[in-house]
Amino acid sequence: MAASTSGKNEMITIIKEGVILTGAGPIPARGGEKADRGGGMAYQIMNAHNTSTDGDMLRLRFDALISHDITYVGIIQTARASGMTEFPVPYALTNCHNSLCAVGGTINEDDHAFGLSAAKKYGGIYVPANQAVIHQYARERLAGCGRMILGSDSHTRYGCYGTLGVGEGGGELVKQLLKNTYDVAPPEVVLVWVTGAPPRGVGPHDIALALVSAVFPDGLVKNKILEFAGPGIAALSMDFRAGIDVMTTETSCLSSIWTTDSRVREFYENVGRPEAYSELKSAENAYYDAMIELDLSKAEAMIALPFHPSKAYTIHELQADPEKIFAEIEAACDAELGGGASGGVRMNLKSCITPEGKIAVEQGVIVGCAGGMYENISVAADILAGGSVGNGYFDLSVYPSSTPVAIAITRDGLSGALMECGAVVKPAFCGPCFGAGDTPANATLSIRHATRNFASREGSKPANGQMAAVALMDARSIAATAKNGGILTAATDIEYRETPREYKYDGSAYEKRVYDGFGRADASVQLRMGPNIADWPRLRPVRQNLLLRLCAVIRDDVTTTDELIPSGETSSYRSNPLALAEFALSRRAPEYVGRSKATRALDDWLRSGDAISSAPPDTVTKSDAAALADALRVFGAAENETTVGSCIFANKPGDGSAREQAASCQRVLGGLANICYEYATKRYRSNCVNWGIVPFTIDRDEAFSYTDGDWIYIPDLPKALLRGEETFAAEVLSGGQRHTLTLRCAPLSADEREILTAGCLMNYYAKLKGDEPK
Repeated sequence: MAASTSGKNEMITIIKEGVILTGAGPIPARGGEKADRGGGMAYQIMNAHNTSTDGDMLRLRFDALISHDITYVGIIQTARASGMTEFPVPYALTNCHNSLCAVGGTINEDDHAFGLSAAKKYGGIYVPANQAVIHQYARERLAGCGRMILGSDSHTRYGCYGTLGVGEGGGELVKQLLKNTYDVAPPEVVLVWVTGAPPRGVGPHDIALALVSAVFPDGLVKNKILEFAGPGIAALSMDFRAGIDVMTTETSCLSSIWTTDSRVREFYENVGRPEAYSELKSAENAYYDAMIELDLSKAEAMIALPFHPSKAYTIHELQADPEKIFAEIEAACDAELGGGASGGVRMNLKSCITPEGKIAVEQGVIVGCAGGMYENISVAADILAGGSVGNGYFDLSVYPSSTPVAIAITRDGLSGALMECGAVVKPAFCGPCFGAGDTPANATLSIRHATRNFASREGSKPANGQMAAVALMDARSIAATAKNGGILTAATDIEYRETPREYKYDGSAYEKRVYDGFGRADASVQLRMGPNIADWPRLRPVRQNLLLRLCAVIRDDVTTTDELIPSGETSSYRSNPLALAEFALSRRAPEYVGRSKATRALDDWLRSGDAISSAPPDTVTKSDAAALADALRVFGAAENETTVGSCIFANKPGDGSAREQAASCQRVLGGLANICYEYATKRYRSNCVNWGIVPFTIDRDEAFSYTDGDWIYIPDLPKALLRGEETFAAEVLSGGQRHTLTLRCAPLSADEREILTAGCLMNYYAKLKGDEPK
């Protein structure tokens, strides 16, 4: 087999050709041996949930849904506007993101009250604030072997529990709530063959970061399913497996699944659901499109530097040459933030290097669905035993991922032991993962066992001259660093005594506090609507022709959802579409909101019925009116048959979160299309479709030389979409010159074409009811 080994970690070998998994292990798939992927675990599960007879498209129905408190209000508002009367499957609403009213006022708690009233009205499950982070609750109460769970969070990954978890934007959950399907072309499957056992001091984040750094940059597993098998899995505890599994999101894969064994059975017995266990394994001679071999025995302690989990190094690499590595990372960060030679805030990592050439950090955080599990906290306490965080600049915060985990670490003495060393133990909360808690000081480095380290996800504000940095590390090395007074230290380099412990689940807090109303919808319950909870505005469909004005052109290699709509400071506004939209691209292209609103005003003027030659209303400037009139004239577009909308160009948008607001904010502001070379994730592209934003692409060899204010015209777009066309001849007006541009839009299902021509998912359902907006 043709193989390549990761340059930064010898643990990983990548086979890019197909393989067959036999009883003796994987072998190359030769010429005629390429088989149906149906023998693998992923397709065994998906086929059982597929309602389609079309081999080119899976139409899946999920067993359960889950959302947190910066997504569920919008999802429920969309679903009820589309005709939902009750939740058809268990739908858990967790409250683990907006647990701090950072902006003041009642708006976060108003969302929680809305969530509980919705659970009562529609028959849902409501998990109060600080009871559990979203994914730990799903692991403990919803997962099951052979099941599928859809979550409105990108880290919806429960593969090691035998469950295919998929993270998507809210529109896909709305479809499930309306008893429709999740439609996806049959994905390729990559075998992750696990061998060996991890060395002492190596944890799940070390394995995960090495994996992400090996496969993310070239998109090896993008939109594919990772299927974990091999003898090395037996050496891993459930918490260890889950810590790797949840981070597969950062590879850009669609989902993940693992073989199940006695440890999985014991987990379900421990949480009081033994019936949820069944054996999962691939059929003999199952086919895989590629393979990644993980030799755990060669794993090392890792650190991922800003601004992505794929920027991973061994801690030893960084310690050997921090000046060089930090300089490279600083340059990349400055370019991403628009700093450096062109001005603006600059990353400063080299200031963390001590005169002795060591690396000093000022904050450690063990948190969330990746870090806050029982075993990570247990080993961290063992490493810190007898030590001290100290009374200097360094501090350490530990967030257990659920109340049952918090109860366990309290009963086992781990909370007390950590606090005796100077750590602070806090309740279940996701805030540090997205910039709503534990913001470090300016020009300092925070090390975190968390999921992401994108720009500003630690809470700093570069636009205000505030810049801190987050590096991702395993809880073991974070504890070793804490014990060493904040000097970066790999857990593999210290001596410590690990005490074997088992997580003893106690669900009594859930029994007392969680409202489980599935199957008991009560239509008489009134939704509690706080003053910040707003209905979605009516969004109009495109008329015969689409005229786009470029309102942001972003040349970065990748544009994250955090850049499209910031995370931390906006989270409290996500129940108010119009208020939230004011933050769109605020960190990357702050002029975008004004430009897009001005473009929306042009469309309002066209639709008002006034002739374009008449004086424009106060909402339209004379220069914009003249520019629109010129574009209509050049393209020969009729006023009463043309819709004007804003458009974004980015090379590769949508990496990161599943948050649909990255698309809905564009739409609320009048956005009707995106243009790019490729979409970073399926979920962002799906969000665009569900919000009526046409997800155009252009070929890699077609240079996009246009800029803000240029016009792009696509005639007869709705009819062409409904005809099934995938290539569209567009024209561009730039600098007074007329150009041609070939736009593509594939693949699209029949339903997606209907959604786009209706204007958005809500309009699509309204059309089915005869209430289509005009």
